[in-house]
Amino acid sequence: MTADMEEVEVVVAHSERVTLRIGGVFLKIDADQARVDIEVEAMARAPIPTPEILWRKPPVLALSALPGRALGRLGTPSMAPASAWTAAGAAVRKLHDASLPPWRSSRFDELASRLDAECRWLVSSGTLPADLVVRNRRVAEAVFRPWNPVFIHGDLQVTHVFVDSDGVTGVLDWSEAGQGDALYDLAILTLGHPERLDDVVAGYRTDVDLAVIRGWWSLRSLMAIRWLTEHGFDPFVPGYEVDVLRSLM
Repeated sequence: MTADMEEVEVVVAHSERVTLRIGGVFLKIDADQARVDIEVEAMARAPIPTPEILWRKPPVLALSALPGRALGRLGTPSMAPASAWTAAGAAVRKLHDASLPPWRSSRFDELASRLDAECRWLVSSGTLPADLVVRNRRVAEAVFRPWNPVFIHGDLQVTHVFVDSDGVTGVLDWSEAGQGDALYDLAILTLGHPERLDDVVAGYRTDVDLAVIRGWWSLRSLMAIRWLTEHGFDPFVPGYEVDVLRSLM
């Protein structure tokens, strides 16, 4: 490779999609064009910074890289200051206060039945002890209550929120956006980083129901383990989903 050639970095790669980075450009390759349609429309509607769409030629979507760095990473203590987490909470509040998109986030489709199916698989496959699954299933019950829909991101992992100093420079990966439960976004943002919840809530400017946040931590982890395992990821890495479930016992 010559000195002036850009390296190709594989950011995410599994059977559903691949994301590559080449210099200042991200190339997202996704066979599900409906999912890409949602991402493009959601970014256009979002009142917070998002990547610039450089071009789209199915199945490829080209996006500009965001300045700054990710707010954190699951399984690793975040080096971002408290002010950055507070700024993230403020950005989420701005999103949730925006006009509703006309579609519902797919995250909430048949949620209870999907959770039950995942819990059965976790036990029957021997992936997790039955008592760990049963107790976390009870914790997850807190999410099943009435809620008013807001414009949510739907996959607000810490790696999707970019910050520079104490400000949010942009948010990535909007394919799960739509109408949904506000506390879901807050829970996913703080999954594996519960010590940062107070900072996020300070920026969000509204008290949250901790039982519901814990419920979403539990539900998200229970439902992610099979998918992660089948797509080459390890949910047993320290600080990842299995550790989250153990922490909620």
